[in-house]
This record gives sequence, structure tokens and C-alpha cells, in this order.
Amino acid sequence: MKKVCVITGTRAEYGLLRWVIDGLHRSNVCELQIVATGMHLSPEFGSTWQAIEADGYSIDRKVEMLLSSDTAVGITKSMGLGMTGFADAFEDLRPDLAVILGDRFEMFSVAAAAMIANIPIAHLHGGELTEGLYDDPIRHSITKMSYLHFTAAEPYRQRVIQMGEAPERVWNVGGLGIDGITKMPRMARSELEQSLGFELGQRNLLVTFHPETSTGNSAAAQMSEVLAALEQTDARLIFTMPNADTEGRALFRQVSDFVAANPGRSCAHVSLGQSRYLSVLALVDGVVGNSSSGLIEAPALKVPTLNIGARQDGRLRATSVIDCEAERCSIVEGLQRLFDPHFREQMPHVVNPYGEGGASARIVETIEGWTPGSVTKRFHDFATGDVDGSVASHGDG
Repeated sequence: MKKVCVITGTRAEYGLLRWVIDGLHRSNVCELQIVATGMHLSPEFGSTWQAIEADGYSIDRKVEMLLSSDTAVGITKSMGLGMTGFADAFEDLRPDLAVILGDRFEMFSVAAAAMIANIPIAHLHGGELTEGLYDDPIRHSITKMSYLHFTAAEPYRQRVIQMGEAPERVWNVGGLGIDGITKMPRMARSELEQSLGFELGQRNLLVTFHPETSTGNSAAAQMSEVLAALEQTDARLIFTMPNADTEGRALFRQVSDFVAANPGRSCAHVSLGQSRYLSVLALVDGVVGNSSSGLIEAPALKVPTLNIGARQDGRLRATSVIDCEAERCSIVEGLQRLFDPHFREQMPHVVNPYGEGGASARIVETIEGWTPGSVTKRFHDFATGDVDGSVASHGDG
């Protein structure tokens, strides 16, 4: 039995990893290990490790690393604590493979500790760009520390190969978030309203706005513009709170103050959980903010997105995504377009660049067939303009 350790640090990340975890849990050739860290262990962010256990999975280790600080110094110190904690966790668990997703600072600490321990890493959702975040160089750094790569689209697979990774170890499997949409049962409107303690209106928006961590823009100033624009709409607003990023706690306070001043037409949740989140996403008229979910999951449900600011600059976009500046006039114009009947008529025909689902099963199948061994890598060079798009591809993902 291959010991495969899946590490998760946030509610959203666990939602993406859920069906990979489930497949490994049911596998006849893999022994699943789960390590929870970061926001999962923080009461401030909902103690979402409990959702993992509620889904029927055992957590093998909890690695505390998140300081109660959203300054650059606090985040950096959290990363240091993470490396220390994961050095011990990996020494105890001794996995054959570590599975990590994405680009957050928690996963950089995980990857560095695994690399030094000579534990091969399977990296999910590499090769993407988010030019408004320091997550961007973190993601590419994790790529270079990883051995197996599972990307969400063919251009991302090509970028990972461009970074020197061998084509036979890079698979285009599609976006993981789509599996939740196809597999998770969703609540009816009345059931969802009861669960939220909030009555939906004729128009409804799901709002998630995170800080831009590399642009130098003030997160609080941007959120003020977002909230000022949202005050001009008659839509009911369902906020999900931001992640533990630099300046994130200031946004917490702003959203809380807005909801307190707008009772009945707005509500806020630290964590909706995957079932409620996808149920909300399927029922709202649009997604507003700068979450990757607006670019990956929302198009799969034919729900339009108003993407604000630079956080997601560089990601592939469906035609359902409207981009605007983090400035109230631009946001108001974007909302007008989002609600425009002619624009909305196009939604049934939207093609999602992240595929139609099945990524989790493809990842599990590949891991099951992988034989542990040397993790020595050679830099894969290729002729200028020549990236082999045929090897290790799962087609359209």
C-alpha cells in the first residue's frame, strides 16, 4: 500500500480536494493520510477541520502554523512555523507521496519540508497565473519542488513543461472544482434559506473579495469601493469572508459592518461548507468579487461572474466572466452588464475552459498506477516554441 498524504489548509482548498481524498480513501492500493493546517484549525475562520471529519475522513495530523496576524511579518512567521511543524509530521507519517493544491503560503511551507525530506510531491492546479498575488511565484516555486503535476487546462500543462518539468509527469486533467458540482447534492431554495437563516430575493449575488497581495493596492480601500457599488443594487447579498491573506482581517470588519447596516438584504458567513456554497452558487444571479471560484466553478453552472481588480489576472476566462476595475463606477457598470438580459441569454452556451469534470478520478487513477522510487529530476529542455502537447494528456480534461 502506497501511503499518500493529502495536505489541506483552507475551506475552499478542501472543497477542491474532497473527491481526490474520497478516491484515495476507497483505493485498494493507496493508504490515505490527511494533514489539516492553516485556516482549518482557526476558530476565527470557522474551525473547518470539523467538516473533514464530518465527511467521514480521519485527520492523521493537525499542524498549527497560523498566527493571529495578517501583516507581512505575521504571514512570514506563520510560514516558518509551518515548515517546523511539517518537518515533524512527515518524519512521523513517512508518506510515499504528498499531495498539495495550488499556491497559498501554507503549501509553500509544506512543499519545502517535503522536498528536504525527499518525499515526492504531486502538485494540483500548477501552471496558472494570478498576477495580482504573491501566490503567483509561490505556485511556480512549488512546481519546481514537485514531481507529479496535474493541471486544470492544456495551456497550464504546457507552462509547467516550459518550466522544465518532464512531459511524461505532467497531466492535463481539468479543474477540480467541477467535480463538486457534478457529485454534491444541492439544496432546494427553501432548504437553503432555512440553513442560511436568510431569505433570498428576486435578485441575488454571491460576494467574495480577497486582498490583492502583490499590487500595492490597499485591500480596505478596494473593499470600500466594492461595498459602495453594491449599495446601489437592489440584489440580496450573500458574503463569504476572505482568506487569511495580508490585510484580510480589515475586510472581515468592513463586511461585518456592512451587513449590520443592511439587515435583511445581506448576510455573511465565514464558511458555507461545500454543499451550501455550491447550492448558493447554483441559485444566485451572479458571482461578484475576485475568487477563483468565479472563473472555474461559476461557468460550469452557467452563472455569470463580475471579476473585480487584478487578483485573478492571467487566468483563463469563460465568456461569462466580466472584468472590471476595483473602483465603484466600474463595478456599477459591470453589475449593469451582468444583469443585462442580452448578456444573460448567452449563459446557456458558455464553454468552461476548465473542462466538464472527472479531474479527481483521473488524478487518483494516475497516483494508483505510479510506482514510488527516485525523485531525482532533470530539467526538461525543448526547442524554442516546441512543447509536446500529446504526452501525458487526458484530452480536454
